[in-house]
Amino acid sequence: MLHKAVWASMLQPMTEKQTTQEGHRARFAAMPVSARAAAYVSFGSLMLVVMATVVKFLGDRFSSFELMFFRSILGFLFVLPLFARDPMEPFRTRRQGMHFIRGLTSTFGNGCFFWTITHMMLADSMALQFSRPLFMIPLALFFLSEKVSADRIWVALVGFLGILIYARPFTQGFDSNALVGATGALMGGLVVVSIKRLSSTEPTKVIMFYYAFWNAVFALIPSIFTWVWPNVQEFVLLCLLAFLGMAGQSLVTKGVTMGDATALAPLDYSRILYSAIIGFVLFGELPGLWSFVGMALILAASIYLVLSEKKRGKGAA
Repeated sequence: MLHKAVWASMLQPMTEKQTTQEGHRARFAAMPVSARAAAYVSFGSLMLVVMATVVKFLGDRFSSFELMFFRSILGFLFVLPLFARDPMEPFRTRRQGMHFIRGLTSTFGNGCFFWTITHMMLADSMALQFSRPLFMIPLALFFLSEKVSADRIWVALVGFLGILIYARPFTQGFDSNALVGATGALMGGLVVVSIKRLSSTEPTKVIMFYYAFWNAVFALIPSIFTWVWPNVQEFVLLCLLAFLGMAGQSLVTKGVTMGDATALAPLDYSRILYSAIIGFVLFGELPGLWSFVGMALILAASIYLVLSEKKRGKGAA
């Protein structure tokens, strides 16, 4: 009887904890779909900013491509269990060429993004990443043969002006890193185009498989020349980097899929606010006047293009 009493006293806190967790899940499930979607997007955005913070912290010792290699190869290991029932599924694709191109452009784009994180203020690098919708206008014209209205073209030009203000090419404070960030956004736009084409025939998990595989392969090549072996603490941070990248992107995607993308799109831009706060607290970063002006133009133009695209899609439906 004494043993039973002891076991009961030990198990009671575990039972109470499990009951509490189930209660939290039930309350979350009872929330409106729009509220749950907003929670997913907000929390996922925060995780991606924490990932960028880890990149900035490790950037003093590791090259951008080595950081990307570890993120990709560890992410690749996370993807493999998805094919436990059919390990040969990724190899049955007939679009190896498109997967290759998507992998090459995403590697270059992510390399540019990681570079700006380690060489610019955190909020500035994040704002430049969100300039991708601006590049979707010319890409949609030339690669997707889509019709683009005049107002969207003018708004995109305003956004490009914001990028130029970041770079300040006509002053002594010229920052070429802003052009690297813009190049990364352009590559991100090409990735979107390739995903649109791949998604017509390829399952999402197969796209994820080749994304992680080719990113790891292409990132490894330049990494070899500047390779630095991580110690135990750094390897833990690299694993955290891979987890945050995959989990954060998955949460944002899940939230946007669940809710109204038009309402949720601005929430994803909260990454810039999170980046500004974390950059100030951890790295003492405070964007200057030029950064705020460029950021405002990029954000205003990008949000307008994202929301107008969603409304246009609904109208066509």
